[in-house]
Amino acid sequence: MSKQVLDITEFHWMMDMLQTIDVGLLVLDTDFNVQVWNSFMENHSGLSPDKIKDKSLFESFKEIPESWLRKKVKPVFLLKNRTFTTWEQRPYVFKFKNYRPITGTAKYMYQNTTFIPLASTDGSVNHICMIIYDVTDIAVNKLALNELNNALENLSQTDQLTQLNNRGHWETCLNSEFARCIRYDTVSSLLMFDIDYFKQVNDQYGHPAGDEVLRQVSEVLKGVLRNTDIAGRYGGEEFGVIITDTHAQEALVLAERLRTQIEALTVSVDGKDIKFTVSIGISEISPKLGQPVEWLKQSDQALYHCKENGRNCCAIFTPKMNPNNA
Repeated sequence: MSKQVLDITEFHWMMDMLQTIDVGLLVLDTDFNVQVWNSFMENHSGLSPDKIKDKSLFESFKEIPESWLRKKVKPVFLLKNRTFTTWEQRPYVFKFKNYRPITGTAKYMYQNTTFIPLASTDGSVNHICMIIYDVTDIAVNKLALNELNNALENLSQTDQLTQLNNRGHWETCLNSEFARCIRYDTVSSLLMFDIDYFKQVNDQYGHPAGDEVLRQVSEVLKGVLRNTDIAGRYGGEEFGVIITDTHAQEALVLAERLRTQIEALTVSVDGKDIKFTVSIGISEISPKLGQPVEWLKQSDQALYHCKENGRNCCAIFTPKMNPNNA
């Protein structure tokens, strides 16, 4: 008799613990009807145990993707193995609002969930236990850290004046594109351009005006590029653009569009209108090029050719432009 009283007492202790622990606990049968619903689940859902017991989980929580959950717990029933899901795989199973003051930026509670098979005396599994852990603090802190790291990485790769790729990151992209083209025997073109007589702009209107010219040139550049093209500020008033999967003649069309739009541009600073032009050199990649720097040199030589022939023009590199061939 005393043994039975002890068992009943231990059972009540266990039920008290299940009700007071700061995790969600529910038990489902094979039809996904709720059999156990602790106080954590009641407090966050607003549904008391007597309101949800023997009710379908999917009818009570229509936001839960039924096909996903059934697939998730199928091996728990069949193989009698535990499984789990983390907030990084799925932010939450239950769409509970987040009430934590420290992580108030999160609208909903981030959750880790464990699925546990509950075996009967005959060894069969007709119920599973779901344990819901509130990991909002961990998730929000990690997301904030990731966001900060991404911002720092972007900052380290971006030219602050023009918001284009800075020289270091752009050269990394150039090396990668060169390797890709050589490896897969594909084609891309490289544009190098600078602002004609930019020193005169700085001397006549001041460096703040020169900075505004650079900013507006970068905005025009962004407007003519495709999503796959990669632009960067190479240094001073010089820019580089990787035109991916494009032959030189096709890149010339884009270059001319860029040149004419900049020629039509007027930059106004302190009531003064500034007009200017650009010169653009183009080089198509070739298997004969041994290093990315040779590709860069060819487009630079095409750019110098433009400078020697009146500026405000575009030119595609030819071997005749190489001073070593003169």
